[in-house]
Amino acid sequence: MTTISARLAELDIELPEVVPPLAAYVPAVVTGSYAYTSGQLPSRKGELLATGIVGRDVDTDTAYACARQCAINAIAAAAAAAGGVDRLARVVKVLGFVASAPDFTAQPAVINGASEILLEIFGDAGRHARSAVGVASLPLGVPVEVEIVFEVTA
Repeated sequence: MTTISARLAELDIELPEVVPPLAAYVPAVVTGSYAYTSGQLPSRKGELLATGIVGRDVDTDTAYACARQCAINAIAAAAAAAGGVDRLARVVKVLGFVASAPDFTAQPAVINGASEILLEIFGDAGRHARSAVGVASLPLGVPVEVEIVFEVTA
C-alpha cells in the first residue's frame, strides 16, 4: 500500500506551509478520529491565485484550479494538526463555497477541482460526501473556499 506522502511525491505535489489564521480560529482541529479544517483559500507561496466572482470576473477553469489549491492547503493544515500526512486515512466530507454571479450554476464543476485532486492523492479513500454552494462573496475577494473533514489513524 502506497503512503499518502509517497503518492504526493509521485504526483510532484509539495504541501505548503500552513497559512496562519486571519482571525480567531486555528487552521485545523483533530478530535477523536477526525481532523476538521477551517476554510482554506486558494493561495500558493503567499499569493492568492485569483480574486473575483465566478461567472463574472473568474472563469470556471481558473476557479477549478483554485479549488484544487484549496484542497492541497487543507491537506497541509490537517496533516499539521494530525501529526503528519500519513495519519490522514480517508477523506470524509468536502464543503466548497464558490463566490458566484447570480446566473452562475456550475458550482459542482468548480469544486470538482478539490474532489478530483483528493481522488488522485487518496485513491478510493478519497471518495467523499460533498456540498458545493454558491455565495455572494468570500474572504479577501477569493472565488473559492474549501473545508475538508478527514479520518485520522490512531
